[in-house]
Amino acid sequence: MEKQENQPLWTPTAQQIETAFLTAFLKKLNLQSYKELHQWSVTHIEDFWREVWDFCNVISSQEGKRILEHPQGVFKPLFFEDARLNYAENLLRSRPAEHEALVFWGEDKVKRKLSYRDLYAQVATLAAALKSMGIQQGDHVAGYVPNTPETIIAMLAVTSLGALWSSCSPDFGVNGVLDRFGQTKPKILFMADGYYYKGKWFDCLEKIPALFKGLPVLEKIIVFSYEDRDLSFSSQRDVQTWEEILKPFQQVTDINFAQVPFNHPLFILYTSGTTGVPKCIVHRTGGVLLQHLKEHQLHSDIKPGDRVFYFTSCGWMMWNWLVSSLASRATLMLYDGCPEGEILWQFAEAEKITHFGTSAKYIDSLQKTAYCPKDSYDLTALRMILSTGSPLAPEAFDYVYEAIKTDLCLASISGGADIVSCFALGCPILPVWRGELQGPGLGMNVQVFDEAGKAVVGQKGELVCTTPFPSMPLYFWGDEGDQKYHATYFETYPNTWCHGDYAEATSHGGLIIYGRSDAVLNPGGVRIGTAEIYRQVEKIPEVLESLAVGQEWEGDVRVILFVVLRKRAALTDDLKNQIKQQIRQNASPRHVPAKIIAINEIPRTLSGKIVELAVRETIHGREVKNKASLANPEALEPFKNLKELQE
Repeated sequence: MEKQENQPLWTPTAQQIETAFLTAFLKKLNLQSYKELHQWSVTHIEDFWREVWDFCNVISSQEGKRILEHPQGVFKPLFFEDARLNYAENLLRSRPAEHEALVFWGEDKVKRKLSYRDLYAQVATLAAALKSMGIQQGDHVAGYVPNTPETIIAMLAVTSLGALWSSCSPDFGVNGVLDRFGQTKPKILFMADGYYYKGKWFDCLEKIPALFKGLPVLEKIIVFSYEDRDLSFSSQRDVQTWEEILKPFQQVTDINFAQVPFNHPLFILYTSGTTGVPKCIVHRTGGVLLQHLKEHQLHSDIKPGDRVFYFTSCGWMMWNWLVSSLASRATLMLYDGCPEGEILWQFAEAEKITHFGTSAKYIDSLQKTAYCPKDSYDLTALRMILSTGSPLAPEAFDYVYEAIKTDLCLASISGGADIVSCFALGCPILPVWRGELQGPGLGMNVQVFDEAGKAVVGQKGELVCTTPFPSMPLYFWGDEGDQKYHATYFETYPNTWCHGDYAEATSHGGLIIYGRSDAVLNPGGVRIGTAEIYRQVEKIPEVLESLAVGQEWEGDVRVILFVVLRKRAALTDDLKNQIKQQIRQNASPRHVPAKIIAINEIPRTLSGKIVELAVRETIHGREVKNKASLANPEALEPFKNLKELQE
């Protein structure tokens, strides 16, 4: 397909526009375009969020008239202070026996389905069991869990009682779990007996003694079986099986949902913690629900009966985002295990997935192998692909439309655990432009600021949000006086959320993300986003992936590029020159690395993000404080004491 930069890659048809939820929302407000709607949403904040509340039919009581109070400006706003609601109640509103709520694949080992009626019944039983254990509003319950139906049931049961939920995936080491749960001190912990990855069984039960030792306030661990094994812990008083705790409550059929204030805590999410102990971000009940309803129905056009998939673990915010689509009466498509090979496309075809969410890295890996799903699988049902985790390269946009499907909305989205949602994302009634996120989220006054705090278009700068929104954190756990919270987001520009992304607003009304601001390279005082380098380097056939950092050198900073090569490829002088020439011609001479070094593996977080900051610290001989947050901490070792960096 010939690349035409002045033409969109995809444009919705008149029928697609007409049937979109977003079009119905526009008509309700008598507005004509997305641009007009977005402007109205950030200048009439209270009216906008009330309209979202009504359009998405939030189940609540005691709504009152107060929609927004923000005596501290953008910092610490309070939305819908008179409202009382329950997150789980909104997710379990639909209970037809024939409507699937969950479809689960655990690699090729386990397959299960659960209707909305059965899901409700199992949540009712577990909620009654937890209540009998003393769990009540405001308590914290955690999961050290794979992405299974039991995890969804546990979260819904916990939140139905007005308690807080947080989770880590079972591939976290014990130290990584204790870095998180050791701060937030859950009363009860859910975990599986194990999980599969690449067909291999990993046992989790051996970790139980270390968890009790590291979490002295923990009252009980509840264990469920990944694939229906018989479990027994009769000799361990503080460990019980899922079946054991549910047995006395099998006759419970109703859930007494605890109505909590809009600004009551719901989830605790954790930062990656690659440069220190993870921050524990507490999110509010109504803010999560309302923001997700908006993003699902208006931005993703999720309708009742749609089948929504996101490849995620329970340690990434996209799990929380995915689960909330139950509130839009969708079916959750849960996959646990390794995504390699064709299994995700087998899943998509077999289960008629309508929304397929993944990481930019996954799409890039498919492109590198020239894999073409559309040649092997029927993807007729697929309407949207969502990508996040890192910037999606323009060439990856081309690949999606060439190799997966021509008629779908490719939504590159960007946000984070900080807001458990997105600042910029898809729009089903707008065209998709190569390399761009389609636009800022409704109600999110997203701009790009230069160093003077002036909004700019077509120029790189800091991604900011200048007005309050309901999914801002409630607080950081243990942060006295909100000092860490304020320092993290509000010290760069007055009364403005500064997200820490290096970005550009485009003439199409879209956004381009160039990477994290703290990983931006600064040779000679010129700011360079790492994604700009990766885009060029990874066009070279011999290069699988790359990582760039700045090395302090002779009073300045020089760019160091690490590359992972294909098998049988060698980093010759000719290849180095080819890489440099590619970067010089297509980026700028400032982007050209001073050193190019071959490595075998790139260090990553457990959610798959490359850890530029950890590598930067390592090459300077500085300690990486929290290696437990890494999926492969051993990959940092080759970066130590490199002779090439002493020259």
